[in-house]
Amino acid sequence: MQHERLLKVLVIGDLGVGKTSIIKRYVHQVFSQHYRATIGVDFALKVLHWDQRTVVRLQLWDIAGQERYGNMTRVYYREAVGALVVFDMTRLSTFQAVLKWKGDLDSKVALSNGTPVPAVLLGNKCDQRSLCPKLPKLENFSREYGFIGWYETSAKDNTNIDAAITCLVKSIMTAEDERALRDGTTAGRSEPEGSVLVLPRFDYNTKEKGLSGCSGCPSLKSRDREND
Repeated sequence: MQHERLLKVLVIGDLGVGKTSIIKRYVHQVFSQHYRATIGVDFALKVLHWDQRTVVRLQLWDIAGQERYGNMTRVYYREAVGALVVFDMTRLSTFQAVLKWKGDLDSKVALSNGTPVPAVLLGNKCDQRSLCPKLPKLENFSREYGFIGWYETSAKDNTNIDAAITCLVKSIMTAEDERALRDGTTAGRSEPEGSVLVLPRFDYNTKEKGLSGCSGCPSLKSRDREND
């Protein structure tokens, strides 16, 4: 008998960084340059066959870029267990806003043990590398400010979208397994030791050319150099 797990993941960042495009690419495998700006909040659902016993229903909550300045984010963030913090690699101001989003996240939601929810940093629009300003080393930046990993992504080219979300989900599930063990229960356990992560319709031929690093996924090799 399979067990279902519902995971709420936030997708946050400034207006126009590509949050909706990332979600649409991951859930529906589509891309458009003409999405309207999200107003308030929207969410999409993707079902992951985690292992033989567990089905994960992954809710991706698309939080409007201006919402950090409002009072509703506390409501939107409630019961979230992870986050993708997105910036536009062609707009330095959106990178400078990353820590404000991370701070807003950490101040409004936490895991049951009081620790911050795991967050992955995404530098989106890496397909427009020629337009990218010089940024700090994301490996060092993400480690210093408490991200579990970082990826250069492109919703347009489908670069690193699956890998980034896989990293986050794996970290969430591992944390919940550890919590269940501490509590002496099996209710939260979804993945036996040594098992292999299985995701539906993962195309290993999709482009994964961006730099990345994820402490939640030890098999992913991190490389530490400055961005072009």
